[in-house]
Amino acid sequence: MDRTYAGPVGGRHGGAGSATGGVNLLGLRSHNAALVLDLLRSAGVDGISRLELAERTGLTPQAVSKITARLRADGLAVEAGHRASTGGKPRTVLRLVPDAGHAVGLHLDRDELRAVLCDLTGAVVAERRAPLDLGAGREAVVEGAAREAEALIAAGRARFSAGAGAGVGAAVADAPHAAGAADAAGAADAAHAAGAADAMGATGAGVATGAGVVAGAAVAPAVLGPGVAPAVLGVGVALPGPLDHRHGVLHRVTGFPEWDGFPLRDALARRLGMPVVVDKDTNAAALGLALGGAAGGAHSSFAYLHLGTGLGAGLVVGGAVHRGARTGAGEFGHQVVQLDGPPCECGDRGCIEALCLAAVARGDVAEAARVLGAGAANLAGLLDIDLVLLGGRTVAAHPEAFTGGVAAVLGARARREGSTAPVPVRVAPGGARGVAEGAAQLLLAPLFGRAEG
Repeated sequence: MDRTYAGPVGGRHGGAGSATGGVNLLGLRSHNAALVLDLLRSAGVDGISRLELAERTGLTPQAVSKITARLRADGLAVEAGHRASTGGKPRTVLRLVPDAGHAVGLHLDRDELRAVLCDLTGAVVAERRAPLDLGAGREAVVEGAAREAEALIAAGRARFSAGAGAGVGAAVADAPHAAGAADAAGAADAAHAAGAADAMGATGAGVATGAGVVAGAAVAPAVLGPGVAPAVLGVGVALPGPLDHRHGVLHRVTGFPEWDGFPLRDALARRLGMPVVVDKDTNAAALGLALGGAAGGAHSSFAYLHLGTGLGAGLVVGGAVHRGARTGAGEFGHQVVQLDGPPCECGDRGCIEALCLAAVARGDVAEAARVLGAGAANLAGLLDIDLVLLGGRTVAAHPEAFTGGVAAVLGARARREGSTAPVPVRVAPGGARGVAEGAAQLLLAPLFGRAEG
């Protein structure tokens, strides 16, 4: 499935060619290199030997040696000691360098922005949160989101400069301003003045394929020595749909029709001068969950249902995020379950979203869970999924009520069908920043050949 990255050369913070002496992380064209990188990431701090890499990828030892030599030269991998072998000399162990690159993940909700900076393993190394008014106007929202991203990159740069690269603790900042406001916080202004994105290594445009990423002309520095800042691959943005994921264009976001047709990806890429990818909040969360093994096996199928200020679904089928032919799959909240029911902001009546939010507003959480369960049962019947994961701030406020209520509906359906094993229901791991972390994975996952999970 295609994914397009927008990132103009010569953006606001200078041309991408201004970064020298490094590696273009988005330019790793080799599928084999992606396989090796993914195994290095999975091995963690214990590392993995070249022989093991050859055995698990099916590549020849010579091919693995060439790939790992390039990864070491680029600062993406280092030797991490030796491991005893069954015969001959001990095997040299290699491990991934997590701080060789980072990605920003932005979650734009209707009233709040969450931003994370993740290293190559997906670990959060810095985090920000700010109020957001999605109805404040396009320019204000884009500028606010850009400044939050810049402030986050500046925090990551400061962390690196301070020599804290070996740690994983996140620096958390609650921004006191509205993300859509023109007077962003002083920290973000300082980041803007310093050209934080350029200093961290802005990258250029590229197109992701199923085998990895094909990049445009740009150079981004990896960790090559003291004082060299790690690369920022770009910014992943997750927000309510519907939207066109391939082109980064918003449709009629429920409750905010003024966004219809707006090219958010291109606008933010021009502002930041680095690659941007846009997806629905539920798809981003589902990608992060799939990569994290939340549903078990690599080829499992699950639905992530997000109930917060709205209601949507992220679908993973056979281990891959399912977006549909027009990237519009997962508009779960707008299936009609009550003909001539209460009006929904989408323009229809009796939508699950309208019924759920109305029940929550009047304090009837049990009814909201029952309605959500009816929708989940429809999904289970249509897709024969293995698991239902629940997330969003409304679920987080009443986790037991929602998991119990949805599970009861799914259990009743299973009994009617004569099944003794209803689809299990759990709260999704990741908490409040799960969508933002998934947004960062929109940039990270293709590097490891995992663009769809």
